[in-house]
Amino acid sequence: MRKGDLTPDRDRVTEEHELQETRFNPETERNKNGRQYQREDEEEEEEEEEEGEESVEGIFESREVPSWKKQLTVRAFVVSFALSILFSFIVMKLNLTTGIIPSLNVSAGLLGFFFVKSWTKMLHKSGLLKQPFTRQENTVIQTCVVASSGIAFSGGFGTYLFAMSERIANHSGDAARGVKDPSLGWIIAFLFVVSFLGLFSVVPLRKIMIIDFKLTYPSGTATAHLINSFHTPQGAKLAKEQVRVLGKFFSLSFLWGFFQWFFTAGENCGFHSFPTFGLRAYQYKFYFDFSATYVGVGMICPYIINISLLLGGILSWGLMWPLIETRKGDWFPADVDSSSMNGLQAYKVFIAVAMILGDGVYNFCKVLSRTLSGLFKQLRGEASCRTSFSRDEEPPASPLTPKISYDDQRRTRFFLKDQIPSWFAGGGYVLIASVSIAVLPQMFDQLRWYYILVIYVFAPILAFCNAYGAGLTDWSLASTYGKLAIFTIGAWAGSDHGGVLAGLAACGVMMNIVSTASDLTQDFKTGYLTLSSPRAMFVSQVIGTAIGCLVSPCVFWLFYKAFDDLGLPNSKYPAPFATVYRSMAKLGVEGVSSLPRDCLVLCYAFFGFAILINVVKDGLGNRWGRFVPLPMAMAIPFFLGPYFAIDMCVGSLILFVWERLDAPKAEAFATAVASGLICGDGIWTLPSSVLAIAGVEPPICMKFLSSETNHRVDKFLQGPS
Repeated sequence: MRKGDLTPDRDRVTEEHELQETRFNPETERNKNGRQYQREDEEEEEEEEEEGEESVEGIFESREVPSWKKQLTVRAFVVSFALSILFSFIVMKLNLTTGIIPSLNVSAGLLGFFFVKSWTKMLHKSGLLKQPFTRQENTVIQTCVVASSGIAFSGGFGTYLFAMSERIANHSGDAARGVKDPSLGWIIAFLFVVSFLGLFSVVPLRKIMIIDFKLTYPSGTATAHLINSFHTPQGAKLAKEQVRVLGKFFSLSFLWGFFQWFFTAGENCGFHSFPTFGLRAYQYKFYFDFSATYVGVGMICPYIINISLLLGGILSWGLMWPLIETRKGDWFPADVDSSSMNGLQAYKVFIAVAMILGDGVYNFCKVLSRTLSGLFKQLRGEASCRTSFSRDEEPPASPLTPKISYDDQRRTRFFLKDQIPSWFAGGGYVLIASVSIAVLPQMFDQLRWYYILVIYVFAPILAFCNAYGAGLTDWSLASTYGKLAIFTIGAWAGSDHGGVLAGLAACGVMMNIVSTASDLTQDFKTGYLTLSSPRAMFVSQVIGTAIGCLVSPCVFWLFYKAFDDLGLPNSKYPAPFATVYRSMAKLGVEGVSSLPRDCLVLCYAFFGFAILINVVKDGLGNRWGRFVPLPMAMAIPFFLGPYFAIDMCVGSLILFVWERLDAPKAEAFATAVASGLICGDGIWTLPSSVLAIAGVEPPICMKFLSSETNHRVDKFLQGPS
C-alpha cells in the first residue's frame, strides 16, 4: 500500500523484490502477464494499436477541469482520514504477521469513489451539492490514503523500528548491544522528522520523469486507468457492483474473525491451530489456519508468488530443519531453547537473510544497470535531437518520433500548468535536512550528526535512482537501500559505539527518503493521466504523510499494548522481519564469528543459490522464466513456517477455479472479493485489540491433542480413583 500498501503477474512477481517490502501492484502485473521487459519494437506496435482506440481525454473533454485548489476538498480529506485508519490497521496486521503486503491501491480508489459518490448523491438530492465529484478529487483521495497507510510500512513497525526493542533484542540474544523500546512520543517525532524529505528530493525532476523520459510507472498508470474508468457511465455502474461485492465479503470476513475469537482462550487454541494435515505436520507449521486475510492476499498475488512461498516452506520446514535438528549437540548445543539464536533459530534466520540479501543484491544491480542504461539512452537521444534540429524547427513525424496524440497534448498542458518552484523544493529539502540533523542525534545517541549528513548528501541520488527504476520496472528497492544503510552506518559506528541501533536508525532515514520519492513520482504519473494538478498531488501526499505519521504509530501502539507476546516467534503477531533486521544489524557490526557451526557455509550457499535462481529466471526469458520460483518469496517461510503459504495457495486455487468457470466475472470481481476478505479480517483487529486491552478473555479454548495426550489429560482430570 504505500505505499500501498506494494510485480510480475499472477504469473508475476511481487518479490521485493521485497514482498513486504516492496509493495507490488498485482493489478498492474496481472495485465503485464509476465512481460516486464518488452522490446522496443513491441512497444511501438502497441502504440500503433492505441492510436486507433477512442481518446480517453476526448470522453472527458466537455467536463471542466477544476483548479488545483478545488481538487483539494474538505470531503476528500475527511474520506481519506477514515480510509487511512482502515488501511493502516490492515497494513499493520500484515506487517506484524508475515510481512507480505499486497497493493491496496485498487481498494483505496474504489472505496474513495464509493464514499464520495454516495456523499455527493445525497447532497444532490437535498439540493446542497456545490461541487460535483471529479476524477481529480478521486485521485487526491487515493494519493492521500496510500501515502498515509504506507507509513505503516515505511515507518518500520514490523522491521527496523521494532527491531530496536528489548523484546526483539532479547530474542536475538544481543540486548547488551543497545535497545530502544517503542514509545508513542518519540516514534511520532521520528516519523515527522524523516518522512517528508523524500517528497522534496524529486519534485524538480517531475517533468523529466513523466514527460521527457515518458516513464511507464505501471502501478500509477493502472491506478489512473481505474479512476478514469470509474468516472464514465459504464465504469460507474461496474464500480457500484464491485463495492457491493466488497461490502458483502467484508462483512463475512469480519464476522468470521469475530466467531473465531470465541475459541481462542489459551495458547494454541482456536481454528488457527487446526492440525489440518495431522499433528506431526502441525509441529512443522504445515496446516491451514482459516485466515480470511491470507486467502484474500493469495487471490491478489500472482500464482508464482504463492507457489514460491509453498516451495520455500517445504524446502525449509519439510526438509532442512528436521535434518539440522538431528545435528543437535554437534552443530549447536543440545540444551538451548529452540527459539535461541545460538541454536536452530540461527539457521532459520540467517539462511533466510542470506537469500534475501542475494536476491536484493542481484535485483539492485539489475535495476540499477537498467536505470543507468535507460538514462544514458534518454540523454543521448535528446542530445542527438537537439543537434539535428534548430530551436524553432520540429522533428518530422516518423516511427521513431511519432506524432503526439491529443491525449498527451492535453495532459502535458495541464501537467505543466501548475508548477512547483524549484527553489521551494530545494529550500524545503535543506530546511528539513537541517532539522533532522539537529534532532535525530537527540533521539539516538549512537547516530552521530555526520552520519545523517552523509546520508542526506547521497539520498537525492539514490532517491532518483529508485524513482527512475520504479518507473521502468514498478519495483521499489527502498528496503534494499535501507539494508545498505544498516551495514554501512553500523560498521562505521562500530560495536563499541552502538552500531546496531545506529544502523537500524539509519535504515529508517534512508528507507523513508527513497520510498516516498518513488511513491510521489508514481502519484505524479497518476495525476498526469487524470489531469490532476501536480500541486494537488504534492499537497495530498504531504497531508497523507502527516496523517500517517499520527495514525500509524497509534495503531502500532494499540497492537503493542494489547498483545504481550508481539514479536515472539510462536505468537499471533511474530513480526518476522524485525528479527531479520536486527540480525542484519548485528551481522554488520559483529561479523560472522557468533554463528553456529556450518551456518556460515549454508548462508554462502543460499546467497549464491538466490543469485543463481535469478540468473536462470532472466536467462530463460519471459516465456519460461515466469515459472521459475522467486528467492525472496521462498525465504520468508524459512523462519515463519509454511502455514500462511497454504492459506495463500487456497486463495490461488479459488481464483483459478473461478477463472475457469467464469473468466469475465473473475476478472471484474476477484479483486473486490479479495479486498473484502482482507479488509474485514483486518479491521477486526481493532475490536479484538480493544478487548485484549480491557482484559476481556474469550470464553472457550478449542485445542487439538493426540489420543495418547488426551488420555493422559482425562486421567489427570479424573484424579486418582
